[in-house]
Amino acid sequence: MGRTLIERRLRDVSDRLKAVARDLAVAEEQLAHFADDADEARLRALVSETPGAEQAHREAQRHAEAMRRHRDELVAEVRQLEAAQDDLLDRLVAAGT
Repeated sequence: MGRTLIERRLRDVSDRLKAVARDLAVAEEQLAHFADDADEARLRALVSETPGAEQAHREAQRHAEAMRRHRDELVAEVRQLEAAQDDLLDRLVAAGT
């Protein structure tokens, strides 16, 4: 792979990494919000012992779990992009020598 192609791919990976990192920051904030909502709904369900409160708790918990899975996918994508970036940097150094 030529040096120019490696540099272009490195820029692409770097841009994608920045975008995913921003998405991850947003997902972390949303996860904290949904987790807090789920905790509050759980407490309301324990105190009120009504079917409606329990349903609200289950729904809030599902939202939190969905956001947790999304966050985990973004973390995995960041790791993958960082590994690709490291590989491309190694190739760039090797192509320069």
